[in-house]
Amino acid sequence: MSVPVADRPLEQVKEEVIDQLILNYSHGELSAEAFERRLDAAYDSTDQEYLVTLVADLPLQADPRYQSEKAARLRPQYGRGDEQPIGESITTILSSDHRGGDWVVPKKIQIKNVLGALELDFSNAIFSHPDVHIHLNCYLGSCEIYVPEGVDVVTQTTNIIASTSNQRVALGPRDQDRQRPRILLTGRNVLGSVEVSVKRTMKEKLKSFADNLRTLFDDGSGNGNDKSDKYY
Repeated sequence: MSVPVADRPLEQVKEEVIDQLILNYSHGELSAEAFERRLDAAYDSTDQEYLVTLVADLPLQADPRYQSEKAARLRPQYGRGDEQPIGESITTILSSDHRGGDWVVPKKIQIKNVLGALELDFSNAIFSHPDVHIHLNCYLGSCEIYVPEGVDVVTQTTNIIASTSNQRVALGPRDQDRQRPRILLTGRNVLGSVEVSVKRTMKEKLKSFADNLRTLFDDGSGNGNDKSDKYY
């Protein structure tokens, strides 16, 4: 006997509904306007029964192949701990430095930033350790750290006439098969600026993921196999 949808965890029902929306949109069962409208409604809803109505007329269900593709593109990437040295140093003096793309993150990062501009982008980074320790010494410099929504950040810095902003404090549940990545930021910030934020929200990533899948399944006409949105 199945559990009534009203008694199921809200986030689980929401994830299943969003997956079904993406899959049906990618196969031309929904127009772009209808997909975005239903996706927005799913994100804003706190009612499991209403969530189910958003996909009640859609024929396709998410399968293991879809889940595998989603995991590969949206979840934080992991590598083995021996793929990267344990520690790494970054020195920025009167200059700028950017680290981004598919880079392997070491367990420890030492940063010295003097009158410089440093950007660390973890959006597509490969995490080789569940906990990443960043020790920062920032003097009259700026440091911007971008992380995906699946990564938590804890800041424990000493600030002296300085600004430290962390918009990614979200200690959510760990994944079942491996730990959720966490960045621990410590050190000193003197007359400097440190900002931690999400470069692209999960909602934006899901829309991009859906568009990529739709392109993959496009029949070559440039319009996919669009069908009208009968629900709205």
